[in-house]
Amino acid sequence: METTLNAGQHNFNFVVRPKDSDRTGDSGGGGDARPTGERGMSLLVAIPCFNEAESIAGVIAGMPARVEGIDILTVLVVDDGSTDDTAHLAAEAGAVVIRHGVNRGVGAAFDTAVEYALEHHYDLMVNIDGDNQFNPADIPRLIAPILAGEADMTTASRFVDPALVPDMPPAKLYGNKLMSGFINALVGVRYYDVSCGFRCYSRESLLRLNLQGAFTYTQETFIDLSVKRLRIREVPIKVVYFAERRSRVAGNLFKYGLKTSNIILRSYRDYYPLRFFWSLALVFAVPALILGWMFFSHYFATGLFTGSLYAGFSSAFLLMMATVFFVLGIVADMLVRLRVNQDKILYRLKKYSLPGDGGR
Repeated sequence: METTLNAGQHNFNFVVRPKDSDRTGDSGGGGDARPTGERGMSLLVAIPCFNEAESIAGVIAGMPARVEGIDILTVLVVDDGSTDDTAHLAAEAGAVVIRHGVNRGVGAAFDTAVEYALEHHYDLMVNIDGDNQFNPADIPRLIAPILAGEADMTTASRFVDPALVPDMPPAKLYGNKLMSGFINALVGVRYYDVSCGFRCYSRESLLRLNLQGAFTYTQETFIDLSVKRLRIREVPIKVVYFAERRSRVAGNLFKYGLKTSNIILRSYRDYYPLRFFWSLALVFAVPALILGWMFFSHYFATGLFTGSLYAGFSSAFLLMMATVFFVLGIVADMLVRLRVNQDKILYRLKKYSLPGDGGR
């Protein structure tokens, strides 16, 4: 066992190296996926977990022994502060295990997996849940568009094919469709399922990802990669829904909606500041103009300000707020240039500071 310090969170991550795996093509316990000499593609299957002792061993055992186009396959379990035997059982099943000292959220667990994939030079990373909701045997279908050069990220879609829509409560189904519609409106592309946790990322997409949310990552990923013009493909895949299962992320739909909306709105503000702040300006400007029209109409009709002073003062206040948000939009839009340049610098730092990446 080795420990690595995550200085940003001030928590220790415990990295457990498994015994040599019997899986054909396995990298042998999470070492560097880029051996010297010629090699094929390498794949990291990352499983963020929180108290999944009942199912994690089965998920790992279900990993395909061989995947066409993949020479190296490693399973990584990110145990996000579980209080059961998830980490122990995962290591016994042959996975590399990274343990968070405390529960930090699925978004933070995903970030840990991304860092591991980049530092160990994997070409692809599949993210899959540890509760048996997704079938690991579908991994070849999920990664196929990336291997064919047709996509930079693929995501399993529960709703793109009506025949594969899972039997879930109407509230959750409506919530998923509402969230997809929200993301579609932001990025200008139609996606049917933006909340599914079964995805594959190319190394290029992992290098370009720059996420901020610790609670979840699924919707923010769509915004971040869409803004950066990376290709996202939905792959229709059957998902098993357990009626008795309580989601670790969306167990409380109201809380989930609030936290997810907060992440999305912050992303929208950062990527589209003109649209964000000018929309707020419009919210204040429209009633300001209506009240202003009422105020001046009364004055021109009667020659008196009395009787409509409320409209005049309200119009002036709302117009001032509209002006503030209008100016904020311009200033924030200027700062976008700094963010874009910082993203480029971060991308180059990640790409060229890792040994072996400079020539790719």
